[in-house]
Amino acid sequence: MINIGIIGGSGYTAGELIRILMFHPNATLDFVYSTTNAGKPLSVAHHDLMGDIEMNFTDTVNPNVNVVFLCLGHGKSKSFLEQNQFASHTKIIDLGNDFRLTKDKEFDNKSFVYGLPELNKAVIKNAQFIANPGCFATAIQLALLPLAKNEMLTTDVHINATTGSTGAGVTPSETTHFSWRSNNMSHYKAFEHQHLGEINQSVNQLQTDYTSELIFVPNRGDFSRGIFATLYTTIEENLEDVVAKYEAFYKDQPFVTVTTTGINMKQVVQTNKCIISLMKKGNRLLITSVIDNLTKGASGQAIQNMNLMFGLDETTGLHLKPSGF
Repeated sequence: MINIGIIGGSGYTAGELIRILMFHPNATLDFVYSTTNAGKPLSVAHHDLMGDIEMNFTDTVNPNVNVVFLCLGHGKSKSFLEQNQFASHTKIIDLGNDFRLTKDKEFDNKSFVYGLPELNKAVIKNAQFIANPGCFATAIQLALLPLAKNEMLTTDVHINATTGSTGAGVTPSETTHFSWRSNNMSHYKAFEHQHLGEINQSVNQLQTDYTSELIFVPNRGDFSRGIFATLYTTIEENLEDVVAKYEAFYKDQPFVTVTTTGINMKQVVQTNKCIISLMKKGNRLLITSVIDNLTKGASGQAIQNMNLMFGLDETTGLHLKPSGF
C-alpha cells in the first residue's frame, strides 16, 4: 500500500484527492494536514465526506510517508518544503505553480518533472518530484500537443476557455460569491494568464521553431466545476489527416478521447477524462477541449502521476463516473 500525506487539506483539490483516494485499491491515507482545522473531522471542511471517513485534520507531518501531495496556495510550496523535511524516499507531487516552469524546477536538491502524462509519461515513471500542471494548461495543452508534435502550428492560436468557480479556490472572493457569479459571466487576465508560461513551454518542447502567439482569454463561468475550451488556428491539412494525427498521438493515452462530434462538459465532469473535438471550415481548424478542472485539471491527474511513479496502471482508482443529467 502507498502511504499518503496531504498538505493544505481543507481546499477543493485536497477534498477531491481524499474522495478518490478513499477508493484507490493501493492507497492508504496517513494524514491530512491543515493548521486551521487541526483536530477537527475532515467533514468539517468537506461536508460530503460525513459518514464516509473517520479521520481528523492534523497539524503534525509524518515525514516518512511514501508520497505527499502539496495542495497549498500558489507560491507557498517552496516555503513549506523549506520548513518541513521529508524522508529521502518520499515522493512529492505539488499541485501549485511553484515548480512548473523549467527555470523553477530545481529546488533544494530536488528536480521537479512537469507532470503532464500525455507529454512526459516516460520521465514521470522515474521521477521523485512532480509539478502537477494547471487546469487551464491541461485542457489547452491536450488540445494543441498533437499539432506541435507534427509541426503543424504556423500561425497564432486563438483560445477562449471558461472555468467553473472552484477554479478560484475555496477562499470566498467577490467573483466567487453566489449572488455575483449566478447568471453572470466575465473574463479575467486576458492575454496574460499565468498558465501561458507552461503551455508555451510544452508546445516548444515538441515544436521548437514555433514563435507565433497563443492568444488566451480565460472566462469565469456560472457553474462550479469544469473547463470548456475552444481554440482555432490556420491548418492546411484536411480534417481526416488532422484527426488521424490526433488519434495516433493519443492512442496509448487512456484518458483522452478524440471525436468529430459536438461535445459538452457533462461528459467529463467528475472524471479524469479529456474529450477533444475537431472541426474544420476552410483552412481554419476548431479544437474543443473539455475537462473537469478539479479532476483531470488537478487531483485526478495528480493521482494518475502517482500511479505512474509507483509502477501501477495509470488508470488505477480513476475509473470515475460522469453525470449526464
